[in-house]
Amino acid sequence: MNKVKFIYNPYSGENTIASDIDTVIMVHQKYGYTVVPYRISMEYDMSMAFQNIDESYKYILIAGGDGTVDNAVNHMKNLGINIPIAILPAGTANDFARFIGMPQDIKLACEQILNSEPKKLDIGKINDKYFLNVASTGLFTDVSQRTDVNLKNTIGKLAYYVKGIEQLPSFRKLKIKVTSEVENYDGDMYLMLVFNGQTAGNFKLAYKAEIDDGLLDVIIIKAGMIIDIIPLFIKMLRGEHLEDVNGLLYFKTDKLHIECFEDIVTDIDGERGPDFPLTIECVKEGIEMLGVMNTKQIPKSKMVKLIKSKSLR
Repeated sequence: MNKVKFIYNPYSGENTIASDIDTVIMVHQKYGYTVVPYRISMEYDMSMAFQNIDESYKYILIAGGDGTVDNAVNHMKNLGINIPIAILPAGTANDFARFIGMPQDIKLACEQILNSEPKKLDIGKINDKYFLNVASTGLFTDVSQRTDVNLKNTIGKLAYYVKGIEQLPSFRKLKIKVTSEVENYDGDMYLMLVFNGQTAGNFKLAYKAEIDDGLLDVIIIKAGMIIDIIPLFIKMLRGEHLEDVNGLLYFKTDKLHIECFEDIVTDIDGERGPDFPLTIECVKEGIEMLGVMNTKQIPKSKMVKLIKSKSLR
C-alpha cells in the first residue's frame, strides 16, 4: 500500500485548505495512494505527526505557509526521516512554493506532485535550525511575528505592510559584523536577508538564487541617509536588478558568520529565529522534494497544460 502523510495547518492563509481536503484525497486515490491526514492545532503539534512514519509512506505532503513547512522539515531532520516532501501552498505568502513553481490551485498542485520525480534541493541551516526560504535580521524582520493571526487571515499580505509602517518611527542604524570566505562586512545596516529561495513577502529580491547550487544569496542593506535609501527600496519593490546599487551588498556564499550586539531578533520564514551569534550555511541537496518545476525554462501557461495532459493519461 502506498501511503502519503498529509500534514495540514487549518489556520494558514485564509483557512481554505480544510475545504480542499476532499480534492487532495480524490486526486491521490486516482493515483493509487492512501492519504493519512494529520491536523495541526494547539492540542496536537507538529511533533506528533511523525510518530507512525514507516516504509509504507512514500512522501509527506505539507499544506501551509513557509513557517509550517520549515517546522515539518526541522522535525524530519531531528528524527532522521529522509523521505521526499511536497508542498501545497496554503499560507499567506508561500514564497518557497512559488519559487519551485507550485500552482495555487490545489487539484493542479496535487497533479503536479504526483506526476513528478523527487528532486534534491538545498536547504539553509541557521545555528541548529533549518529553513527553506529566507533568514533575516534587522528592521522589519519581526513584522510577521508581531502581526495578529486574525489580521493576516483577513487581509493577507497587506497585514505585513500595515505592521511594517508602524515600525517606521524606530528606523535606526544597526551595527553588524558578517564574515565569509567571499565577502566581509563590519559596519551599520538596516536589514539583512539570507536566501535559499528568491522571494520575501512575494518580492523577488534574490533573483540570482538557484535551488540546487549549494549557495545562499546574501543581501545587506547598508545604513545611510534615508533619502538615499528610498530609491533602493523602490527598485526592490519593483523587482528590478540590484547590481551596482549604492547602499546594498549582494553576494553568494555557502557559509557565513554574523555577530550583532543590538537589541534585534532574527526571523526564519515568519517565525522567531535563534539569537546571535549566527552561523548560517547551505546544506547542499539537504531535502528531496516532489512537484518541483523549472520555471525558468517552462512558461506558466505551458506548465499548466503539461500538468493537465499528464493527468489525463
